[in-house]
Amino acid sequence: MKKKSGRSKLNIAIVHPDLGIGGAERLIVDAAVELASHGHNVHIFTAHHDRARCFEETLAGTFPVTVYGAFIPRHICYRLHAVCAYLRCLFVALCVLFMWPSFDVVLADQVSVVIPLMKLKKSTKVVFYCHFPDLLLAQHSTVLRRIYRKPIDFLEETTTGMADLILVNSKFTATTFANTFKHLDARGLKPSVLYPAVNADQFDEPHASKLSFLSINRFERKKNIDLAVSAFAMLHSLQGDVLHGPNVADATLTVAGKSLCLFLALVQLSLNSLRFGLGGFDKRLRENVEYLEELKSLAEREGVSHQVKFVTSCSTAERNTLLSQCLCVLYTPKDEHFGIVPLEAMAAHKPVVACNSGGPVETIKNGATGFLCNPNPQEFALAMAKFVQDPQMAEGMGAEARKHVTESFSTKIFGQRLNQILVDVARGKTE
Repeated sequence: MKKKSGRSKLNIAIVHPDLGIGGAERLIVDAAVELASHGHNVHIFTAHHDRARCFEETLAGTFPVTVYGAFIPRHICYRLHAVCAYLRCLFVALCVLFMWPSFDVVLADQVSVVIPLMKLKKSTKVVFYCHFPDLLLAQHSTVLRRIYRKPIDFLEETTTGMADLILVNSKFTATTFANTFKHLDARGLKPSVLYPAVNADQFDEPHASKLSFLSINRFERKKNIDLAVSAFAMLHSLQGDVLHGPNVADATLTVAGKSLCLFLALVQLSLNSLRFGLGGFDKRLRENVEYLEELKSLAEREGVSHQVKFVTSCSTAERNTLLSQCLCVLYTPKDEHFGIVPLEAMAAHKPVVACNSGGPVETIKNGATGFLCNPNPQEFALAMAKFVQDPQMAEGMGAEARKHVTESFSTKIFGQRLNQILVDVARGKTE
């Protein structure tokens, strides 16, 4: 596996903890596909890859996927998830180190503990993709948990700083990174931003829209879905004051769970609470069950239960149909690290109403592809009312949204940026 002379084609290893079907996995698969399309030799190494539950690109033969360490448990009596995740990743890294020739670049995803091992081969450059500092996602609620997390948190910051280049998914995450890893920031280590992408080709141009609003999220309290329900209820009180003409009584709100058959909680949950769920709702998870009931009760209290529909889980095809039929998408999480749903909505020709914080501030063009609002029902309802009053505006903003995603957040753009980053790192241009 030697680099071709005279050409900037690289041998690239991607080390990922668990190649299931989730947001982090989608990014890694997109990265592998795009890098291969640029002529590089790409090889994914992971501790788990179920051929029955994976993205089809991992089976297409464009790049090989090799599994090491599947025998190591994910937990010990439902505890020590972080330790087990680290052991699995370390085993993968050791196998790559001793069983494979040197790679020009190693792209390590999510778990930084593999970085020092990959750096043992002096000719190899290591790029680390940090979705969000894990120590902020982990629970430190008890003395015992704090003792347990102390060495893990120390390892995370220390090993992250050993990478030749650190990538993050948004400017918001870059700021959080600097505020969290203060020793790295003091050393002048600044992560570069590489936005995740969305495949816009999967969404057809909608032929008609209903007077309906759509919220797509997992049924977790941090997703702030109650904001969508309250704003929808408040929309009715605006009729006759702000709204003129359209009958808001005909409007509907659909609250749908994300269409992930299998998601890895490392992206938005902590390593020490790694778990698997079916779709956006899993009846085995207490929070899912409790929050769904809370949302239904809220709709009842607000008097809009007959206009609010809850879809606990939906397939990709069902999600695309819901997107095609809605007037706009409501995205309610505050301080979201990145947020792929707004990109999916805009790729589907739909404007987005989102909170004025976190990743959506960087992906939504306020007043052009949607509206950024303070996280309260009044502001959301006023933004929603604009689309009810003028559906043609929603259509026009949806067209602009599609153009915006295609030009700035497509998998092609993502691939071009990642390719240039890795080529520059391999050449020693890391400044």
